[in-house]
Amino acid sequence: MTIKDLKDKNLLLFECLSGSKAYGLATPQSDTDIKGIYYMPKEMFFGLKYIPQISNESNDEVYYEIGRFIELLIKNNPNIVEILATPEECILYKHPITEKLNIDMILSKLCKDTFGGYALTQIRKAKGLNKKILNPMPKTRKTVLDFCFITVNHSSVKAKTWLTKNTISKADCGLSKIPNAKDLYALFHDAEKKLNYKGIANKEAANEVSVSSIPAGEKEIAYLFFNNDSYSSYCKEYNEYWEWVEKRNEDRYCLNKSHGKDYDAKNMMHTIRLLQVALEIVRDGELNVKRQNREELLLIKRGELDYDEVLKMAEKLMLLVEQETTKSKLQEKPDAQLIESLLIEMRAELYAN
Repeated sequence: MTIKDLKDKNLLLFECLSGSKAYGLATPQSDTDIKGIYYMPKEMFFGLKYIPQISNESNDEVYYEIGRFIELLIKNNPNIVEILATPEECILYKHPITEKLNIDMILSKLCKDTFGGYALTQIRKAKGLNKKILNPMPKTRKTVLDFCFITVNHSSVKAKTWLTKNTISKADCGLSKIPNAKDLYALFHDAEKKLNYKGIANKEAANEVSVSSIPAGEKEIAYLFFNNDSYSSYCKEYNEYWEWVEKRNEDRYCLNKSHGKDYDAKNMMHTIRLLQVALEIVRDGELNVKRQNREELLLIKRGELDYDEVLKMAEKLMLLVEQETTKSKLQEKPDAQLIESLLIEMRAELYAN
């Protein structure tokens, strides 16, 4: 089932603009994010074809089945609670039945942890991209040989350097595992190319060194250590980096690189926004999706503040959220039984028609 199917079959219950347009933070470069609520055809809901969520390929249009939506509402999931509090000018369609759901029955002290926890995630994302932005990895992938070392007296040298110095080809080498010594090998050299050794790594893309069959009586010329742990860490970092490059938003990447502030500014902007929203919820009992401090938030998004400055703002807000929660008049958590009864009532009405 697609988003088009939801609309063609009149299954849509709610649709709205979300993200920057709902927050009042849109710029000419902003994407259009849309969220919505739907219900399943009766036979699919009662059968084996229940679909809790439908989205487009870019994931900037996401629709939740009413049961899944309410399940997340009860947990005070920030993205879901914001849908229920969407500003009127951002609502594209609203079925009368959704009036049964009221934001006041949803907001609770859980928002301290859900909005605050989401904010902490944004902080980790913001700083975590530092290494990727400031330390790009070469496209040419390192090989096993780059992580091999030859023991020399009480030290070691890179295998590549040692082989070059001794005019030995890696293809003419054979390795034999040293028992009870992790990743340590005896290195043999077939100078006359008669023993069919497999080389140090028989393929450029190999993930292990190659072990050869060594004839009795052959004398090793050195001992080789393969730093397997370091190689594995490198491969993980390499794959993560180039997956990020493939999927990254180029405009956002160029902005982060140009401001040179050592963090993803958009993530930090959302950190402050989320904490400000959390504070208003526990202090005032209100969720204001559209922000009144647009210029302040866009200033952060443009990277005009240092990371430590924004982090101090976040820490101050987290402390205020904690303090206000202790004296908040909000319910501890939503009344799950009451809200579930409303879901049953809505389903009964929808399927009766």
